[in-house]
Formats: sequence, C-alpha cells, structure tokens
Amino acid sequence: MRVELSLLGHSFQDRPVWPGFEGIAANARAIEALGFDGVLVPEAGHDPFLPLLIAAQATSRLRLRTGVAIAFPRSPGAMAQTAWDLARFSNGRFELGLGTQVKAHNERRYGAPWSDPPVPRLREYIQCLRAIFATYQNPAAPTWFRGEHYRFDLMSPFFNPGPNEAPDLPIYVAVVNDAMARLAGELADGYYPHPMCSAGYVREVMRPQVEEGARKAGRDPGTIGVLGSPMIASGADAAEVAKNASLVKQRLGFYASTPAYRPVFEHHGLGDLAAQLHRLSKEGKWREMVALVSDEVLATFATVAPYDQLGAALAERWSGLLTTMHLDLVAELDRHAEVLRSLAAVLHAA
Repeated sequence: MRVELSLLGHSFQDRPVWPGFEGIAANARAIEALGFDGVLVPEAGHDPFLPLLIAAQATSRLRLRTGVAIAFPRSPGAMAQTAWDLARFSNGRFELGLGTQVKAHNERRYGAPWSDPPVPRLREYIQCLRAIFATYQNPAAPTWFRGEHYRFDLMSPFFNPGPNEAPDLPIYVAVVNDAMARLAGELADGYYPHPMCSAGYVREVMRPQVEEGARKAGRDPGTIGVLGSPMIASGADAAEVAKNASLVKQRLGFYASTPAYRPVFEHHGLGDLAAQLHRLSKEGKWREMVALVSDEVLATFATVAPYDQLGAALAERWSGLLTTMHLDLVAELDRHAEVLRSLAAVLHAA
C-alpha cells in the first residue's frame, strides 16, 4: 500500500493553511525523507495546484496529487493545461484527483453554472481531458471530442504545449454514490471514496459498483486504484485521543446532516440518526448534533487509537481495500517524525 500525507501540514479536521513557499518546500522534503510515497492537497481555502508545483521542485520521488480539484468551475482546456504542466515539471509524478462538489457550491461559491445530472457531465469532462492530453502528446494527429456538454476540436501549434516524456497522467474521481462509482470503474485510473465512507461501505457497496462499471467498459477492475483517506482520532496519549475524537464527532455530525451522504449512514442502520442531525443542522444546533454522535458511531466510521497502535489499527481495517492511504491526522512533521516514519513503514507492509 502506498501512503500519503497532506502537504500543507494540516488535516481535513482543520482548514489547511498556507505556510509560505519555504514552508511548503520544507514540508515536501520532510515527507519524502520520512518514507512517504506522496502528498495530497485539497481544494479547501487554497488553490490545490500551486503547492504541488513547489513540492515538485523540492522533491524527486513524491507523487503529487490534488485531493480533489473541483472540475466544473474549470473548463477541460484550463484543467488540462495545468495538469499537463504539473506532470511535465514533476517528471510524471502528478496525479489529477477530480471532484464535482454539489450544486450549491458550484453555483454560489464558485459562480459556475450547474447542469444536472453531474455523472454524464463528468464522463464527458474526463473524455475531453483525455482527448486534449492525446493532442498535446501527438500534435500531428489531434484527437477531437464532441459531446453534449463539452467540445474540443481546435488546437493550433502555437497553443499546443507539446509532448511529455511521461504522458500517462492518472485521473482519480471522488466517489460517494453508486452512479459515480460506476463511472470511476468505466473511465478513471482510480477512485477516491469520500473520507466519511466507512471501510464496510467501500467494501460492500462502493467497490461492487466500481467493478460493475469496469466490466461493462471491458476493463480489469483490479487495475483501478483506490485512494482512501480514513477518518482518524489519534494522539500521543488518551487525553489527546479524546480531544481529536471530539473533533471527528463534529465532522461526522456535519456529514450525517448532509442528504448527499445519507446512503452511507443508512447502510449502517443510522438513517434515523442522519435525519435527526439534518433537522438540527437546519436549526443551527451544532452542539446538540455532536452530542448525538456516540462512541459506537464514531468507531464505525473512524479509527480511534493512540499513535503507537494506529498503524496496526488502520492496517487491520483497510488492508486489501486500498492501494493508497492518505493519513488524515493532525501531526507536526518535526515533533512526530518518528511516529510518522513508523506509520509509513507499517502501512507499506499492509
């Protein structure tokens, strides 16, 4: 199993912060030295591509991934240019993670149009991206694409960046529902279950849908990567574990209150809890929401363990399911260097 860390030094439990150019480069070098395989940057408060450009220059081995970049606010052409350049500057180490987000965020946060449903649109988006990549790689024989949502049939030599030495640019798709899982199996190089997806949900619901999509497209499901970012409540001692467990409960309460994530909770017999949390979110009763997330619910979705037991606990839950694990935990690279090095070693062997 490959293992990744967040490049910006914070987990999804906190909004990632910008540590400055030197800080990002130092983080990337430290993560590489600790034995990790890659770094991930979400689109959460900052552009997901710019930190990876800095990391590309600072390292020689790390895989560099967006986790994820939101597709629809960017045209396929704009996304393709950025991804192709990052692949070139990193000597083929860049992997493009794409997500659709939801209608409200596209329209109201990004100011981007939303045309339902998202799955057919993302299918064309990926097909159009691949056509653009093929045209970059072989300008003399361009590959055009025309669909209902996207069109690519113009590329003059002046605007073509030209071929890359490593032209195979993996595309991962963020997945929650069945239709998106089948699309990942049909077209993507890998899929990225939403962090609130439990191991049981990925194994029993999501993976069969990915495999169905792959088989219908004539693909081998075993070639499709799985990037997981399990929810984690950990720390150096019991007090720190308890503090971080409370943070994860807040996060679970928020996810459970979101209708798009309801199927995951229903799979575990927690549909009534999700409905109750949704009602409380509408009333702004956030503290009451956290109180409803029991330790048992927490243990269903999150791995709760001190640092010295965390690697084994994660391996037991996720081994055989994931090809890459992103460690979503609060850990300072200098203070917790030995903990992180040990985690990487344990998970590599899983």
